[in-house]
Amino acid sequence: MRNVAVLGAGKMGQAIVSGLLRAGWSGESVVATARSAERAAELRESYGIRVEPNIEAVRHADVVVVAVKPQDAGALLEELAGVFDGGAPVVSICAGLPVAFFEKRLPDETPVIRAMPNTPALVDEAMTVLSPGTHASAAHLAAVEELFKPLGRTLVVDEKHQDAVTAISGSGPAYFYYLAEAMTEAGVLMGLPRAIAKELVTQTSLGAARMLRESGQSPVDLREAVESPAGTTISAVRQLENHRARSAVTDAIEAARDRAREIAEEYA
Repeated sequence: MRNVAVLGAGKMGQAIVSGLLRAGWSGESVVATARSAERAAELRESYGIRVEPNIEAVRHADVVVVAVKPQDAGALLEELAGVFDGGAPVVSICAGLPVAFFEKRLPDETPVIRAMPNTPALVDEAMTVLSPGTHASAAHLAAVEELFKPLGRTLVVDEKHQDAVTAISGSGPAYFYYLAEAMTEAGVLMGLPRAIAKELVTQTSLGAARMLRESGQSPVDLREAVESPAGTTISAVRQLENHRARSAVTDAIEAARDRAREIAEEYA
């Protein structure tokens, strides 16, 4: 079992920590950093892990996960200059920041892997997409996959696809919550108690996702299987089309991708 340092245990960093512990990693093998003493105390109490300053956290780490906000990554790497020897692979989950950002600021030949997980890591259903950098070997990639597999599913793609990945799966849970919120509110407007409307939406979402994963059918095939001629479903879908819902989704995802590109330019 490797020693993992999670630098910046915010929401996503915490999701990684909790997922590793649920998967059987010991508290001794996971160390985190936090911006405040209050946050550090909360992490120690909740997870029984060590919470140390950044420099101490990386000294004995076999894998270093950079989970700070993109705007804080440069200052963090400056802090580690002269201390981090570049032997451990560095995993960045900083949305928008390319591998080159880290390779330029870390010791020569440091293996860097860009990762985009998402918040369902909290329930072991994350989608994590990995892109190895110039110096990351197959062994480094395997070690990082070992880190994320307990949190859900993993894929490996060329880094050129990472901004699209960020827009679809990184930000994607928020889109589903937005739709679930709208469906729940519609149920309440039609007279359903909120708790019942939420339960209907939640179980329907779970069932639909599982069918999409396990049936082998396309979303189109599954949708058409629900639609009956002149029925309720096709009437609803027609309204979605009238309101250009498909175009709105595409525009939203493209906006998220464009923002990821802007982040890379802002902090390069």
